[in-house]
Formats: sequence, structure tokens, C-alpha cells
Amino acid sequence: MVPSRTDRNAKGVLVFLVVACLTACSHHQSPQDAYDHAIQTFQRGDMMSAGAEAEKDHKEFHDVSPDWAWRFTLLRAKVFNRRGMYEEVLKVIASEPAPLASGELAVRKHWLDGLAYTSLHRFAEAEAEFEKADAICTTSDYAVCGDLASARGALEMEQGHYAQAQPFFERALATARAHGDPLWEADALLDISWSGLEQTHFDEALMWADAARQISIARNYGGGTQKALGNMGWAYYKLGDTDKAEQMFVGAKNRAEKLGETPDEIKWITAAAYIDLDAGRLGVAEQSFQQSLMLARQLDSEEDITNSLIALAFVSEQTNKLDDARRYADEALAKAREDKNGRDQVYPELVQGRIAARLHDTATAENAFREVAQSPDCPVFLKWEAERSLARLYEDESQFASADGEYRTALNTFEAARSELQHEDSRLPFLSNASRIYDGYINFLVSRGKTAEALQVAEFSRARTLSEGLGLLPKGTSFAPEALNAQQVSRRAGGTVFFYWLGEQQSYLWAITPQKVALFPLPPQAEVKTRVERYRKAIIEQREATPSANDDGGALYRILVEPAKSLLPKNGRVFIVPDGSLNSLNFETLLVPTTKPDTKKVANDESKSDTKNAARSEAKQETRTHYWIEDVTLSSASSLRMLAAFHAMQRKGPGNLLLFGDAISPNDDFPQLPKAPIEMESIEKHFPPGQEQVFAREQASPSAYLASQPERFSYIHFVAHGTASRLSPLDSAIVLSKANARVNAEANEAEDSFKLYARDIIRHPLHAELVTVSTCRSAGERAYSGEGLVGLSWAFVRAGAHNVIGALWDVSDASTPELMDGLYSELKKGEAPDAALRKAKLNLLHSSPSFGRPFYWAPFQLYTGY
Repeated sequence: MVPSRTDRNAKGVLVFLVVACLTACSHHQSPQDAYDHAIQTFQRGDMMSAGAEAEKDHKEFHDVSPDWAWRFTLLRAKVFNRRGMYEEVLKVIASEPAPLASGELAVRKHWLDGLAYTSLHRFAEAEAEFEKADAICTTSDYAVCGDLASARGALEMEQGHYAQAQPFFERALATARAHGDPLWEADALLDISWSGLEQTHFDEALMWADAARQISIARNYGGGTQKALGNMGWAYYKLGDTDKAEQMFVGAKNRAEKLGETPDEIKWITAAAYIDLDAGRLGVAEQSFQQSLMLARQLDSEEDITNSLIALAFVSEQTNKLDDARRYADEALAKAREDKNGRDQVYPELVQGRIAARLHDTATAENAFREVAQSPDCPVFLKWEAERSLARLYEDESQFASADGEYRTALNTFEAARSELQHEDSRLPFLSNASRIYDGYINFLVSRGKTAEALQVAEFSRARTLSEGLGLLPKGTSFAPEALNAQQVSRRAGGTVFFYWLGEQQSYLWAITPQKVALFPLPPQAEVKTRVERYRKAIIEQREATPSANDDGGALYRILVEPAKSLLPKNGRVFIVPDGSLNSLNFETLLVPTTKPDTKKVANDESKSDTKNAARSEAKQETRTHYWIEDVTLSSASSLRMLAAFHAMQRKGPGNLLLFGDAISPNDDFPQLPKAPIEMESIEKHFPPGQEQVFAREQASPSAYLASQPERFSYIHFVAHGTASRLSPLDSAIVLSKANARVNAEANEAEDSFKLYARDIIRHPLHAELVTVSTCRSAGERAYSGEGLVGLSWAFVRAGAHNVIGALWDVSDASTPELMDGLYSELKKGEAPDAALRKAKLNLLHSSPSFGRPFYWAPFQLYTGY
């Protein structure tokens, strides 16, 4: 599958004028006016209207001069090229009878012919056209000559020469900037992002595409905008961020369809369907792939036909339609070999290997997987898939030593690719690309009885970005799980550790105490996820007492905790290392069965004289439940590595406090919190004068926090609104006052000057014993594979806080002040943060029937730092 690029011409001729006729007029005063209007229509991305204008104007002004005849002909050809009608490009150019002088228009003519031949994979003819254009440009300095660099780059790309294409695109970008042409610059940036994607430089490609998007939006360049969105979608997809990718693909597809740019529409249909394929929505994916193949055949677009065939081969293999898969793969492979495109060959070869593996043709499958993995044309993400397929093949054939080696080889390939990512935002979702490799290897090790080694592998995948940022883990380039003494981690932390792994076919719980490590098999992740989501929803909607919610709460306890119940001391500490959907579950809310004798008096009112009946009682066993918080002190840890580095509180005395809250409402989306002053007062009173620094109202701004030297404080607390971004978790924010809110209330402040972003929090190191973020959903909305929930809580842990309290859902303004008063009261007595939070919750739970509901006391969860 190939991301999108763009094309340009006529920069020297195009003059942006405010013409007298701004709508589609039936008559223009001059051919120049008509041409300028048609070009503007083209630049907006309205291909259908631009083509109609060019055809009409060609008829009207054909006889004015040969130059004008050719200008409108070439504009028609350019429209056809953008619409993917490459044969029509050649036909309309060949049909122009007017003589063509050797000059700028001739360069354009050869350039457009070359682009059409490139897209039709008639590479020798494309090269010949570009050479003719080059010959004219050697003696002239036409603006259109700058487009030849991009065209030659595209020719290299279509032949699979991605590194060779990069210098051409960079030359085009330099020329565009030298000419001060922003649309040309956007096109060059798109081409560089295209090249970067094919070279697997995903975070760099994302940066180039986003730069093109910003220029295109500012200039109302519709075609550039949709291509940039699509290329960004590909970058996010390859980085493992399917949520963002899907949003980008859908936006790009809708724009391309509206603009009539069918080749790009095909690309984004296919791209979005890969997300469906990965998510197991195989029927939806197959339908989309069939649609893209139909459109590609209508356009006779060789590139898109090949991409669609490859996609259909993959989905057919996964749906066990092996004959169809073989037919699609064979056709795609034949086309790729005809074009001598090594990159396009490795995809169908991988499918052929998987078909052979399903048919137990081990030799054929093994050869296919090895050829793909060792091919110099194989992209890194396909290489680790080939290696994973080879590991599964050896495992199925009981070649266990070889299977072990190939799993490790696949993970080495993945880790080497991860090490090349430059940005933390890119590393966060990337591990999801290897989730199936890790899952397969862990299942393999457990099946071989190597449970300790399986735990090491699972642990290696956890909190990688967080640990690297804190300096607890070097940024390595290989798969190298460190030696792990899990029992020592439990002993040092002072509690039992429950380490979870949710797998596609089988999940696991490692229960770790200072004396032993025990492994318990659990149901597949889908079953657990369904119950977690249903129970969480019931709690948020305050329906936890209903039979169905009660069943989920009890079932989750039986599934997740009860197998290891014998390892839990009464009122002991438990550290949860969650996985997947468990990141959004507060284990404190799980329902524990309690069997108590219930003596029920049965009186016989009709026979009061019968003393036996009057005294008779019925002993009956009644099953009741209570929340797990009543049995244990719970906190959440990102990994055993983080838990091993955890600093238990050793503070003497009350410590000092940095308190932010009661901000001035920045807009209607974030109204004033009426009980914020009460909560702040209830916290402030627990610290002696001189040991607190309070920022309220107009003083409670993001800039004030960043300038407050937060690393000096042992306790940091926010009472505010919060935002949790699912698509960009590091854009989650605490909502404070705008800078200079009172002094300059009417000024046009920066739109987001009231937001303290997670990404800014990370940049300011902390040493706090406890950070409490008393805002809605401060724990985050998005759980990344291996990293857990990423949001404000994660950001404060990443900044260095030893403990962070964040919220899993919207917090109540009614109950939170009482809870926080209880928390700091216990801290003042010398309790550790986890024990203090538990006692405050229990007090609230038992205070009244209303506040006894988990909605009020359970949103807040403690995350251990280091």
C-alpha cells in the first residue's frame, strides 16, 4: 500500500488575481481571466468544475492562439491526472492539433506525459518524456522546470527506489521555498512524507505531512489537505495509533471523494480497511478492499490494483478462503515482478507462505517466510511479521528451539525499529505493533513450563517509554529482558503484586509474594474486557446495585482475584500491574462474597400458646458481598521495574504543599466550581503556616505553576476542571485561569493559555511524595499497549512524583471535598499515601448511603511512581 503524493505545474503562468467574475460565468473578458479562474478552481480541489471550465474555455479560446489552445489542453490533462485518468491524460494531449513551440508549454507537456506514464508503470516512456523536458530546461529557467525534480522522485518511488527518490523531493522543496510558493512547498512536503513512510521513518513522515496540512489549510488547498491527512493516517497507523489513523483516513477519504480525486479515494478506502482487518472486522475489510479494486480497475491504475490485490490476499487468507487468497496473491506478485518492484513482491510472498503453513506444507512456508524476512526490499514491519509467522510455523511443527529463536528474532527486529523513533509521542503507541509477537511468545513459554521466563518477557514490554524517560531503562536497540527477582520486588514494595497479562486466546495472572510466584490462567482478553466495560459503565451511571452489575462485579473478582486469594494477607497491601482494559478498572470496587450465618426468627402469630413454635428459629446461610477495598490496601503500578524503584514514604513531619485551584472560568465549557474553595480550605488547614503556597483565582494559571519551582514541594494538589484527550493523551490538561485574567480580562488571550498540558508537566521534574489531581478523568482516557493509561497522572509520574492520585471518571463536587479532607487528615497522622487514601474512602463509603456508592469514592486511584 502506497501513501499519497501530489503534482503541480504552471507556477510561472498562474497569477492569483481577484477577477471580475468570481463564479462560474458563461463568458470571460479574456483567456487570461478564464485561465486564472479555472486554475483557482483547480487549486481549491474541485476537479469536476475545473475540468468542465477547462474544456469550455478550450473551445472558446482555441483559435485565439496556439499557446492558449495548449494551456487549456494541458490544464484538462492535469485535471485528468489528478482524477487518476492517466490514459485520458495521454489522449487529450495527443489530440491537440495546434503547433507547440519548444518552450515552457513543451516542458509542461512532457512533464504531464511523464507523470501519466509513471502512474501506468510504463517507466521507460516516462523516463523518455522527462529527458525531453530536461533538455529544454538546461537552456531555460522556467518555473515548471522545478517540478521535474518531484516528477523524477515519483518515478523512483513507483519503481520501489525510495531512498533514491528522497534527494529529488528535497531539491523540489528547496526550490519551492526559494520561489516563495507555499502551495509548491506543500506539495514537496507531501512527497517527502511519502518517501519517509516508505522508508519506515514514520515519526519524521508525520512531521512533514502535518507541515503540508497546515499550509494547505491556510491556503484553502483542498487537494493538499486531503493528501496530508491520508499520509498522516499512514504514519499513525504504522506507529500503532489506530484511533488517530482511522480519523485521518476517514477525513481524507471524504475529502477526496468530494473533490473527485478518485486515486486518493482508493488509497484511503484501502488504508481504513486495514484497520478493520487488524481489529478482526474481516467482512467489513473485505467489502472495502473489493470496492477499492473495482475503482482501481476502472481507472486502470496499476499501483492501486496491486495494492488492492495484496489487501484482498491478506483478508482472504485470514477468512480461510485459501483459493481466493492464492489467486489474489499470484496476480499481485505477477504485476510486481513485471514492474520489477521488490517492495510489492514481498507482501504476496508472505501471504503465499501463510497459505502453505495452513496446508502444513512446512518446507514451502519456511522458504517463503525466510525469503520475505531476508529480502532487502522488505519493510521492517513486514520483516517482523514474517519472523513471527516463522516462529508460529516451528511451534506448530513442534520445533521448539527454532520457534523460541524466531520469536526472539522478531522481537529484536521490532525493538531495533522502536529505537529509531525520535519522539515520545511516537514511542507511546508503537508497542501495539508487537502485541501479537509478545502474546504468542508468552503463550509459547508458558506452554513449555517456562513461567518465570514468560513473566520476564511480559515485564519487558511494560512502561518502556515511562521507564526510559525516568532513566530507569536505557534506550536499547534489541530485545533483552533483564534478570528479574520478582519476589524481591514484592519484599521491597511491602506487599503482594498481581501482574496481569491479557492475551488474545489466554490471559494470565502472576501473583507475587516475598515467598513465591504463582501463575494462574485467566479467560481471553475479550471476555474480561466485556465485563470490565459493563461494570464500569454501571458504576458511572450509579447502577452498581442492579443484578447484572452485581454479577459483573462478582464475576470479575472470581476471575481476577479469587484464584490467588490464598496468597493475600488480611488488610495487606496489593500492587496491581494491570493490562489492557484492566487499566480502567478500579479493583477496589470488585464484589467479594461474604457468607454469614443469619438467624431468622419465625413466629407463629396464630398460635401464641405454642412455645416451641414461638421460640423456633431457622439457621440459614445468606451470601452477601462487600467491596474488595474493605480487605486490602490497593495501588496501581506500571511495571515491576517501576515498583522495584519505588521509594516508600520516609518523610518526617508534615512536608510542604503547593495548592492550585478555584480558577477563574475561562469559558462556558468550564464553569466555575462552586465547592473548589471549600476543598482548598479543607486541604490547606492540614499544613502549618509557611509550609504552603496557594494559587487561587487569577493567580492559578499554568504559567504560575511552571514558575513555582514545583520540585521544591512534597505535596502538590490541583482542584480544577480537567480534559482527557483520547486521540492525543499528552494534550490532556488541567484547566486553570488565563494568564493575567484579571488585569487583562478583555484582551485576546491565547486560545489555550488556561491549560496546563501533560506534555508541559513532563518537562518540569518533581520530587513530590504525592501529587493529587482532583479533576475529572485525570487518569486518562487512552490505555496504550504496555504503557497503560496515559494522561495527567502518567505525566506527573513521568515528571518524577513518587505517588499520584488521579481520577478514572468524572468526580463529584459534592463528595470530593470530604474525601480530600480525610486523605490529608490521615497523611498528617503519618499514614502512607495508599493507606491514607483507603481510609478516606472507607470513611466516605460508610458515611451515608449515597456516598457509599463507588461513583463517589472509587474514581480516585493511586499510581506508584519511583
